[in-house]
Amino acid sequence: MNTNTLTKAAVTAPLFETDAYKLGHRGLYPAGTTQVLVNFTNRASRIDGVDKVVHFGLQAFLQSYCIEAFAPFFEADEQDAVSEYLDTLAGVLGPNHGIDAEHIRALHRRGYLPLMFRALPEGTRVPLRVPSITVENTEPEFFWLPNYIETVLSAAIWQPSTSATIANEFRGILDDAAATTGGDPDFVNWQLHDFSFRGMAGAAAAAASGAGHLLSFTGSDSLATIDWVRRYYPSELGTQNGQVLGSIPATEHSVMCAGISESSELETFRRILDVHTNGNVSIVADTFDFWKVLLEILPALKGQIMGRDGKVVIRPDSGDPAEILCGTRSNPATANPAAANAGEPASIAEDLAYFGAVQILWEVFGGTVNAAGYKVIDGHVGLIYGDSITMERARDITARLESLGFAAQNVVFGVGSYTYQYVTRDTFSSALKATWAMINGEAHNLLKDPVTDSGMKKSATGRLAVVRDEAGELVLIQKATPKDEARSLLEPVWADGRFLRTQSFNDVRAVLGNLR
Repeated sequence: MNTNTLTKAAVTAPLFETDAYKLGHRGLYPAGTTQVLVNFTNRASRIDGVDKVVHFGLQAFLQSYCIEAFAPFFEADEQDAVSEYLDTLAGVLGPNHGIDAEHIRALHRRGYLPLMFRALPEGTRVPLRVPSITVENTEPEFFWLPNYIETVLSAAIWQPSTSATIANEFRGILDDAAATTGGDPDFVNWQLHDFSFRGMAGAAAAAASGAGHLLSFTGSDSLATIDWVRRYYPSELGTQNGQVLGSIPATEHSVMCAGISESSELETFRRILDVHTNGNVSIVADTFDFWKVLLEILPALKGQIMGRDGKVVIRPDSGDPAEILCGTRSNPATANPAAANAGEPASIAEDLAYFGAVQILWEVFGGTVNAAGYKVIDGHVGLIYGDSITMERARDITARLESLGFAAQNVVFGVGSYTYQYVTRDTFSSALKATWAMINGEAHNLLKDPVTDSGMKKSATGRLAVVRDEAGELVLIQKATPKDEARSLLEPVWADGRFLRTQSFNDVRAVLGNLR
């Protein structure tokens, strides 16, 4: 494909980031329509106990789509842009589609998108059925535009917002566990690590989702997120948002397997520690026999490990996470039958799986008992489990640790694409709907209320405002008056091609309030 073809495609690309059925909507609205108001709302939850969704991703959308993606269109020759649009239109709808391109010509002449976005501050935990964004046109002839961008706006917002919400829920679980077992609250910043990049729908999705994770945690291996944050959520000083993302050197199975065989695994561990003489390093430990690593290899290297300035993090990656970490003894339903009949094994060596990795590391390396009375393994070693961790498993594992007398901070969890990709727009029923229009100078409150629906799809109606009630909770005012809108927390953030208000990534983190 030559560069001229690529350049031509870039000119009209943003105009086709929509559903094909929207291409002719301008001519289907009632004659005399001059203004349309659309809102973005999360209407329901498929995750038990989650009734608020973190608003996040709008600023990135405004910069990447409304400004950057449209720049080639506005910079192109007017006739070239219109001709390219018409050629693509004919290819999609056929030669007799009956749709002209005068609205596209008019948009090109404006040189910007004549839209007004109002929104709550990003990072806000928004109750279900309360809108976080409204969009309306600022000039009468572009009444068709707010709903035209519905598709791309929805696609851009739902995933970072959903990931931010899921991370926020994990944060609550781990904060509670730290408070109960006396852990360092700041350690929780690092206790959930994002390993999801390889399972996401491309680098762009990984970056946006990864940023949602980083609103509540600092640990991540999704490096694409760094540039995404720098580009779309810079601070006033450029890119100084503090530490956006952090990780440590780590092995993978290819490194461990390259040690040739199980018999040479000790030498593989020693070689890794010889390279990383200080600082934190994570080592995959279940390539062959995880229990042998804990009871033979690590004790053999204890002097080297304890002499380092830094932590050696051991990573099991297979089996049942709760039982690998906490032992079968922590779950009566799967406890060792022999142990149940004969009492606890006389030594760890008799039944490694019964005691689990946390107890074994405690026996090998020792540690301290914190002020709350819970054991904390020596800081030269640690554990990270990054396979099949869900919110339910995080709750289960931290509860088992507590029952065994161990602080939650003895374990770091990794989450992958199951957590951040096994979701959809329907996870929180995220949708954009029109609620108000001006037609022939008369205001109309628009309402969707299907008789065949459960009520979930019933839309808000009229102009909208969001305020806090006496309890401090966000609530929606429908059919809002000018006075209601004047005090609404849906504040203007972007209009007619430029930002009216921006937030740095640190600002968004501060609104959510998870990181310390």
